[in-house]
Amino acid sequence: MLELSYPLWSTGPDAALLASRDLESHEIVFPALPPASPLHSRHETVAVAEVGRVYSFTVIHPSAKSGEPPYALGLVDIPGPVRIFGRLTGKPRPTIGERYRALPDERYGYVFAALDA
Repeated sequence: MLELSYPLWSTGPDAALLASRDLESHEIVFPALPPASPLHSRHETVAVAEVGRVYSFTVIHPSAKSGEPPYALGLVDIPGPVRIFGRLTGKPRPTIGERYRALPDERYGYVFAALDA
């Protein structure tokens, strides 16, 4: 698993991505601020909803020499509101507005898996 200076997932059986919410403006930023951040004291760590909708995406076509298949990267709107960038899995080509769920991933920390597949 990735080693990060900030918490990415909540602990427990129902793990959720963690973000930081400004105590005054209530603006949510992802990922959660690390404890060493000078802004940490002005924020609280909050779990974000696990399901969101694709706002925008692109399909990456790696070089044939890499041996990797095409994959999608996109922005997912999560209620709260927060917009999170990540890898979109479960379908070769997402559609704007489709529902995706955040899941832990060993390589990337998290991915979004299609629910409408």
